[in-house]
Amino acid sequence: MYLVGGAADDELPAVAAVLGEAFQDDPVVVGMVGRGAGRRERATHLYAALLRAEGADAVVVDVARDDEGAVVGAAVWERPGTCGPSLPTLLREMPTFLRALGVAGVPRALRGLSAFSHSRPAGPHWYLGEIGVATAARGAGVGSRLLAHRLRHVDATGVGAYLESSTTRNRALYARHGFVERGEIRGVPGAHPVAMWREPRSALSR
Repeated sequence: MYLVGGAADDELPAVAAVLGEAFQDDPVVVGMVGRGAGRRERATHLYAALLRAEGADAVVVDVARDDEGAVVGAAVWERPGTCGPSLPTLLREMPTFLRALGVAGVPRALRGLSAFSHSRPAGPHWYLGEIGVATAARGAGVGSRLLAHRLRHVDATGVGAYLESSTTRNRALYARHGFVERGEIRGVPGAHPVAMWREPRSALSR
């Protein structure tokens, strides 16, 4: 049995580790951190830096824990009205970004982040930045439970939700939870992610 709830501050390193494991082969992440040995570690550094740069006021982090309390899944949502980390916080995390990306990877990452930023909806929305599950817990419905947990709250706010997905398997999961494809996002090095939007259930039921 996996229990889903909000992440504690001291669980954020575990969240970064789960996301690093989950996305080490994702085309978008590989385009940023590169291939080869140490990719998972570099991806973990990337997510650790992003989590610290975002800040607790801008994001909500949900986790799934196993029977021993270990984090086996995580979802990171930006609240409506936020637009990602500020330049000062990004610069503060630059040493960790360099460990993750290397000097050559920084321009690729900036191009990808710029493409994602320009594709986001203009109005208020919840943004699912990342959702990932540890290898040992996959196939047990952890991703679905994480999505359902937060989407109940999203629906209560009456605001839509947005995400990008770079794999057909993940898009099928999101479609089951009401997300609809809105077309490919161009300009992301090494990947062809698709934008997806979900109307709040309160709006769909009217």
